[in-house]
Amino acid sequence: MLSNIRIVLVQTYHPGNIGASARAMKTMGLTDLVLVNPRRFPDPEAMRLAAGAEDLVERARVVGSLAEAVADCVQVVGASARLRSLPLPHFDEPDAMARKLVEHAASDPVALVFGRERFGLTNDEIRLCSHQVSIPANPDYGILNLSQAVQVLAYEVFTAWRRRPHSDYRPTLPAEQRPPTREQLNHFHDHLERVMQVSGFLTQPHAHTASQLQTLFARAQPSRKELSLLRGLLASLESYLPEGER
Repeated sequence: MLSNIRIVLVQTYHPGNIGASARAMKTMGLTDLVLVNPRRFPDPEAMRLAAGAEDLVERARVVGSLAEAVADCVQVVGASARLRSLPLPHFDEPDAMARKLVEHAASDPVALVFGRERFGLTNDEIRLCSHQVSIPANPDYGILNLSQAVQVLAYEVFTAWRRRPHSDYRPTLPAEQRPPTREQLNHFHDHLERVMQVSGFLTQPHAHTASQLQTLFARAQPSRKELSLLRGLLASLESYLPEGER
């Protein structure tokens, strides 16, 4: 289960924070580290601060975008010190987030995403997440170092996994009942926007209709079967459009 829980670091500036984050992960049994466009990597400083977790640093995958890092994940939680303008579902308490993340990780990959040291995740990156989480801290000084934030949330995840009672075992859900991956959701939203445009539903080029609908479906959290049903509905509607507009 813990092997299905991925830590994603986006554009890390200091390579030492990569090593320190790997150390934080290893103490909590997490092994899947993905780096999105790190400023310097590989780097001796990352290995030095890993302090026993060098194997995680060596195995870390480097990718070109956050979308690529989380494409196969069914739940993606963005760690943010403050709420952004996009009203994604938000976990007020990290332990509630951890319990839900562990539940999904029983059968599918999930991810915890951490942004840049100086300004965190952008709104576009938050849009690639399904949920947000913040770490409660002193309102007068709530600044955590990147690796500290990884340690806190990794601890919550490990605790949720450790406290999961044996009697709470559930058989693996059938594929159609599982949450869709981010890639499947992206295909659905592309399909929806295409149908809205060619049908004439989107008439104002600067309207935020597509973003509002993305937020709606993020709250609804449809299963793979439900998403397939929606794709079928869109395909049926497309069949009634003029041949050149499909």
